[in-house]
Amino acid sequence: MTDLKYMTGFGNEFESEALPDALPKGQNNPQKCPYGLYAEQVSGTAFTAPRDTNQRSWFYRIYPSVKHSPFKPLKHPFMSNDWNSWTPNPNQMRWDPYPLPQDGDSIDFIEGLKTIAGAGDPCVKSGVAIYTYGCNTSMGNRSMYNADGDFLFVPQQGTLTIITEFGVMEVAPNEIAVVQRGLKFSISVTEANRGYIVETHGAHFRLPDLGPIGANGLANPRDFQTPVAKYEDKEGEHIIVSKFQGALFEATQTHSPFDVVAWHGNYAPYKYDLAKFMVINAVAFDHADPSIFTVLTSPSNEPGTALCDFVVFPPRWGVSDKTFRPPYFHRNCMSEFMGLIHGKYEAKAGAFLPGGGSLHSIMTPHGPDTKCFEGASNAPLKPERVADGTQAFMFESCLSLKTSPWAQEKVQPDYHVAWQDLKKHFDPNVKDPK
Repeated sequence: MTDLKYMTGFGNEFESEALPDALPKGQNNPQKCPYGLYAEQVSGTAFTAPRDTNQRSWFYRIYPSVKHSPFKPLKHPFMSNDWNSWTPNPNQMRWDPYPLPQDGDSIDFIEGLKTIAGAGDPCVKSGVAIYTYGCNTSMGNRSMYNADGDFLFVPQQGTLTIITEFGVMEVAPNEIAVVQRGLKFSISVTEANRGYIVETHGAHFRLPDLGPIGANGLANPRDFQTPVAKYEDKEGEHIIVSKFQGALFEATQTHSPFDVVAWHGNYAPYKYDLAKFMVINAVAFDHADPSIFTVLTSPSNEPGTALCDFVVFPPRWGVSDKTFRPPYFHRNCMSEFMGLIHGKYEAKAGAFLPGGGSLHSIMTPHGPDTKCFEGASNAPLKPERVADGTQAFMFESCLSLKTSPWAQEKVQPDYHVAWQDLKKHFDPNVKDPK
């Protein structure tokens, strides 16, 4: 869709109208709204949240959202948050590219969702879940909202058209989109699609603090895009799918849910182009912590600790002197799920492929494979381009993630072999190895 328009800025107070003067003047809830519309507020935070974190938007729509039938359970074979019953697995885990729909299948976004891992509890608004999706059919007269948390979409293959109550976003590989808790959306596609989703049950995603970096850098607020109002005035059966307390439910209504003629507020979906990330890096020696690659963060209740960080490893220059430049061997108090959008990841260029993933759980050791370690340990330390033609990312969480039975079945059985031929270089007689 080439005619889509967006407003720019992260967390702005926006206003948008698809018909002139559809927004009421000077108040949110007049006795009668322009064009005979209904006023409806959607609250992203508690009414009394501090002003700097308070999020809400007002809709002016043809029908209020309440006009639907009762919800009934919708069974889904691959979506669950029953992680307490899943078998723990502390091993390094890696997956081949997650499946695309097979020829002859007709799979929409909801049908193509599969849970990879998760932890926490959406009932108490503290948790994280990671999914993959594979679809080749538009949702048509179905839409979805997630009462449990925010969805962050990372397309890997194919472009998603995300229709929302606020307007329409087109999201291609190397872009991301966030649709927050409670906001209805429908996914339209024209080809086979695959990608990743992280769901946060706690605080909404925000830009990380920059600290000594200063006022500019990383993901700049001006580069985030929010859709303009675009409404549908359609009668006919429409199915609403609700994700609630980890389960799916469905209800029917006799009109399109995307009938918002105008809206204003600061609680709205958005997209971002990862190519616009301003990389900060070490220019003398050693590594800066990978937190310098954080695009968005959902903070936990522990200061400085993320329920979920979304981190990218974009093309950049490597110039550090006297330094092993790839990611180092590491044991982390956080869970690290990595995915690859395109290219070859610098630390593991073999069986870690676009559309696949890896999970290194809390305190499970990981790091470069043997080939990467030996090569980087002996390479001339001149300025070099890193990750050209590549985009890897990470969902990092303070929670200890459980993997679903489906994901456990798909784990590469020989991932551990990547480190088994690391050699002993220790020599007590040679202090400074060449």
